[in-house]
Amino acid sequence: MSERKPYPSDLSDARWALIEPTLTAWRNARLERRPTGQPAKVDPRGVFDALLHINRTGIPWKYLPHDFPGHGTVCFYYAAWRDEGILAQLNYDLTGLARVKEGRKPEPTASVIGTQSVKTSTDVPLTSQGTDAAKKIVGRKRGILTDTIGLILAVTVAGADLSENAMGRRLLDQAEETCPTITKNWVDTGFKNAVIERGARLGIDVGVVNRNPEKRGFHVVKRRWVGERSIGWIMMHRRLVRDYETLTASSEAMIHIASIDNLAKRITDETTPT
Repeated sequence: MSERKPYPSDLSDARWALIEPTLTAWRNARLERRPTGQPAKVDPRGVFDALLHINRTGIPWKYLPHDFPGHGTVCFYYAAWRDEGILAQLNYDLTGLARVKEGRKPEPTASVIGTQSVKTSTDVPLTSQGTDAAKKIVGRKRGILTDTIGLILAVTVAGADLSENAMGRRLLDQAEETCPTITKNWVDTGFKNAVIERGARLGIDVGVVNRNPEKRGFHVVKRRWVGERSIGWIMMHRRLVRDYETLTASSEAMIHIASIDNLAKRITDETTPT
């Protein structure tokens, strides 16, 4: 990577050391399939720094500063890492490392589901949007499944009109595939019997956490606050304040990038100015 003045969003050497093995393995596997056998000239670290810059600042692709690789190149790598599951795998691997650092086992046994409806930009196809009647938001709905300390294990994005039950079933299916050790899950009262039944079929005990009827207004609800806090963590990345992505898969990938950024800092005890 050519010398340039670093941006606050750039990876430190310690954080890059956590990510580099996965991207290098992907690059080597891709090189073996290339007809010419010539290595690519693009530095994966520069590409990942560009993705973090977009994710953290919220700028459009074409506004990417010129000292990063070209926005077309960054888009190409981003789409490849998204479609081949590299970003999701990085998120999952770093979650295990972060749990070990907290004195826990790498594989979680309990989880929490949270959802968020967000508005979309004018470029998002109408076919992938919907209306959340309860929150009066036209846009998309995000669903995350976290462990009990708020680390993201599964992500799904759909039109905001998708029911909580449908989103919960998607997340439980993902969790069963990637985290088979999970046996307990907590949800809020928006999730009904369909999610509980799906959890039972997967061997996951789903418990509904009710608000305290004696308390009015905002108050912290046991277990549910973990998912809400995780949503707050990723919202520090301005690309996620609104959904700008054409594909819902890209929306999910942007959440994975934000989570990777947070996890790498958590593991290395680093912070970024807000």
